[in-house]
Amino acid sequence: MIAKHISVCVCTYRRPNLLKRLLDRVAEQETNGAFTYSIVVVDNDSARSARPVVDEFSAGSGVPIRYCVEPRQNIALARNKAIENADGDFAALIDDDEFPEKKWLAALLSTCESYGVDGVLGPVKRHFDQAPPKWLAKSRLYERRINPTGTIVRWQEARTGNVLLRKKVWLNAGPPFRPQFRSGEDMDFFRRRIEQGHTFIWCAEAVVYETVPPSRWRRRYLLRKALLRGASTRLLPNCGAASVAKSLVAVPLYLVVLPFALLAGHHHFVTLLVSMFDHLGKLLALVGINPIKEQYVSE
Repeated sequence: MIAKHISVCVCTYRRPNLLKRLLDRVAEQETNGAFTYSIVVVDNDSARSARPVVDEFSAGSGVPIRYCVEPRQNIALARNKAIENADGDFAALIDDDEFPEKKWLAALLSTCESYGVDGVLGPVKRHFDQAPPKWLAKSRLYERRINPTGTIVRWQEARTGNVLLRKKVWLNAGPPFRPQFRSGEDMDFFRRRIEQGHTFIWCAEAVVYETVPPSRWRRRYLLRKALLRGASTRLLPNCGAASVAKSLVAVPLYLVVLPFALLAGHHHFVTLLVSMFDHLGKLLALVGINPIKEQYVSE
């Protein structure tokens, strides 16, 4: 019996140190002869800043790796380029600021085969290389929900930071990710695939860690990210009259509550402020105001 092959797809943008750690950890995956795997790296920087990292990895590792460039700065286009170059029975998607445990791929594949589903998502846990501010450590801003293995995935909580997909999920259906989304392109992808009848489940054992560097501790970064995220929600089908009304109520309400949240603790204050900016980003986008011009909020 021929072993299944997994293409590990990584999109990167000017994060050489984080990319190096990710590649090194992917190279440590335990297969136990059950599958083979290779890596596809898509550099979304036209200056090809990730090339030296990939070349160094290729020279010292036995894991096959393919380097591609998507010069148009857009996360959806970069993800599409990665999928186009995936040549396995499965594609595993992971972000360049993450790194997996050694049994990551094995857990995803085993769960996908055991349940006979079209894809499997795993948990993403936050990781700090140095101690963060106390308010950030106490907040839930970088925490994501972890569901029991076998739980059906709803598109509203689906992400591409830790997922294994069967090839049929992206074949013969046009580009998987839509470039009009600067954020939330993964939720849109899963929404459309679930509507087409595909089934995705959770695997609690397939753990990856998201590195949260000091640049993401800044309140400015968190608020700009919230504005960008909120602006993209207007493109989703659940952004109807009820959703708009909710945001219209939420923004002034949160503004009134903010001083009391600050008294309860700075982590409560920032968490509430980020939620307010999510709603604000949606409302601004609906009236044609785009406060975030860049494709990526990186600082």
